[in-house]
Amino acid sequence: DSSLWRSAHKNRINMAFKGEDHLDSLPLPVQRMHLIQVDSVQRWMEDLKLMTDCECMCILQSKPISIEKDEQNELILSSQYSTCDNLQLLLKRAWIISTELTRIAQKLEKNRWQRVHSMTVRVNCHVRSMINEYNTFTRNSSKQMHQFEKLLIDKCSEFTAFTERCIQTEDEQILKSMKSCINEALTTVAQYFGQLIELVLTHEAQNLLRQIELSDSVYMTESAISSLFSLTQEGAHLCRIIAKEGGVVALFKICRQDCFRCLYPQTLRTLASICCVEEGMHQLEKV
Repeated sequence: DSSLWRSAHKNRINMAFKGEDHLDSLPLPVQRMHLIQVDSVQRWMEDLKLMTDCECMCILQSKPISIEKDEQNELILSSQYSTCDNLQLLLKRAWIISTELTRIAQKLEKNRWQRVHSMTVRVNCHVRSMINEYNTFTRNSSKQMHQFEKLLIDKCSEFTAFTERCIQTEDEQILKSMKSCINEALTTVAQYFGQLIELVLTHEAQNLLRQIELSDSVYMTESAISSLFSLTQEGAHLCRIIAKEGGVVALFKICRQDCFRCLYPQTLRTLASICCVEEGMHQLEKV
């Protein structure tokens, strides 16, 4: 029964990521998130928290929250979780958003307007949660990232407004004309979402590599290499980003310093993971 359940779960995920016309613009890191191999029940338990958080946000969206509590919550979050944990949470949230966008496209083709609207509201909440969660632990965010965050939030609000208008009318002509607007909004949301995720992952890879290059502490360097290795396990696209940002060169520098001799095995394992992709092999040849 367990193997049948895992097989069905894997097939469902694979179907969700196959050839949706509206979602071709999603980035490879998001498309490859389904490769994270875990027990399906465990995956459901982990995703359940994010799903319930979203439902709570739908209800509490109009409720004011004091600034003092926000600051306290940020301190609690930053002290409770490591960078690696926060990135895992970000990737899980992004995986849910990409899955929801795929399902919206499927329901839109069938003119299931009520379902399209409710799922759009969920995506809106998940996007805002993802951005808020990331901003609680990130540092030195680029101006470009903030621009894409604003663009994505604005487009999600516009998307939700379109779908809300659809459930308020039964006129087939109006619905038909609105469908093209919703398709366009869905495609734009997917593009902005993909570009934001790409920028976030690049930013985090840069931070880890900067920490590896500048730190003379064995403990800090070991922590950064461990986080970098965890990123390489999330898919080939992340390995490409790390290679592009100079990960191979940075790791070889560690292997040339006697003071980091105890980190050689961990460093070489991370290096091997990066060099599983073509970009990593090219960087290896140059070094």
